[in-house]
Amino acid sequence: MVQHRTYLKVADNSGAKFVQVIQPLGGSGKRIARLGDIMVGVVKGALPNGQVKDAEIVRVVLVRAKKETRRLDGSYVKFDDNAGVIIDKDNNLRSTRIFGPIAREVRDKGFSKIASLAPEVW
Repeated sequence: MVQHRTYLKVADNSGAKFVQVIQPLGGSGKRIARLGDIMVGVVKGALPNGQVKDAEIVRVVLVRAKKETRRLDGSYVKFDDNAGVIIDKDNNLRSTRIFGPIAREVRDKGFSKIASLAPEVW
């Protein structure tokens, strides 16, 4: 779970290093985002030759979260960091590679392209 002003690592090769969350999407009063949710964020630190630029407003899918998430079978999953993948308005990836494991909830919410590019799905 992440909220407003949370910093996320960027788990793709779009050129961004970190993204600061502005607002989780999904209703006027939504305050937190869980695994697989889309958020609006601002790029904080970007490579000079990357696809995204510093201070650009982007959409991000949360693929890893430090806070544990309970699954329907009773198990919990948690990661070492908060990480996201940058997408465009049509929910297409803006990158060509994904780094690190991602949660199964991301695939279940319809981001099968992210799951197929990831080296590991937990």
